[in-house]
Amino acid sequence: MCSCRSSRPASDPTLRHAVAARPEQGWTLLCDGSIVFDDTGELHPDGSVVPPHRVPADRLAAAV
Repeated sequence: MCSCRSSRPASDPTLRHAVAARPEQGWTLLCDGSIVFDDTGELHPDGSVVPPHRVPADRLAAAV
């Protein structure tokens, strides 16, 4: 983890930056120790989980 962790408010996720990325596997490690997945889910160092933000199928546009 980087030294910016203590100087940044934990409530502002926009200030976090990537320290490692594995796009072929679909995840990015952030400076606060969180892992962000390409499907918008997150896993935090304290074990809490943010489920993916998926759009309901009926709201998706049908391909023509």
